[in-house]
Amino acid sequence: MELFYLTRKQMAALLMSLQGISCKTPLAVLQEAWAKSHRAEIQGGKSFGAFISTSLPPIFEKIIKTKVQNDGFSLTEIVSLGNQIEYTHFSITTVQNWVKRDFKDLIGSPQVGKKYSIKQTAVLFIIDDLKATLDFESIRKLLTLLFQSPDEDSDDLISPLQLYALYSSIFEEMDQNNDQVLDLSGHDIGRRNHDHMLEQLIKQRADDFTDSLDGLSEEQKEAVSNTIFIAMVSVQTTYFQSLARRFLNATLFLQNLQS
Repeated sequence: MELFYLTRKQMAALLMSLQGISCKTPLAVLQEAWAKSHRAEIQGGKSFGAFISTSLPPIFEKIIKTKVQNDGFSLTEIVSLGNQIEYTHFSITTVQNWVKRDFKDLIGSPQVGKKYSIKQTAVLFIIDDLKATLDFESIRKLLTLLFQSPDEDSDDLISPLQLYALYSSIFEEMDQNNDQVLDLSGHDIGRRNHDHMLEQLIKQRADDFTDSLDGLSEEQKEAVSNTIFIAMVSVQTTYFQSLARRFLNATLFLQNLQS
């Protein structure tokens, strides 16, 4: 069975749909995501067979039966949803530690009865990305600058969902060939090092967005821009970490394998 994963951009679109701030239904978002990776089968009239061969996780089964979900997610559902993002791995124990201890002041208490809101879900997904490059204390300080009080949306420099959607979208725009490595061109053969080029390109894209934000000081805009930069580098790092784990697991598993 084929597994059904989403890119971060697709997950952001799904969260916005569930939040009710998108013109697309959650089902439409999932349909587009699945269709994007099955164009040949659809064009060949084999979409039914292709979908039957796709393993649909229970969390997606629940989502496609509703137009908009406003009742939030349990931690178990957040973990299930997070594990459908490509190159990620969530565990219920880890997320419980985050909300009860490591990031308690940043995430806050469940905002929808006993469940966590879409906003809080986005914060957890952002934390998971940032931990690829930052320690927990650094993540707390960085996100507190942007989101401040978890129970008050009006003091956010940028909403968690907007931030998640933004850096996810920019990453995909800079990875046109979908090889999970940010594209870069314009190398100067005469230069030995070109590490500055990627840094400048990412920072420019982040600055272009933050310049359009109203009501923020230059210092606040810089904080948002730098967070976008860090998040994009973290997403790139996540892919390489996943690749390294795959090769490690293969190496260990195949030792002394009997034919």
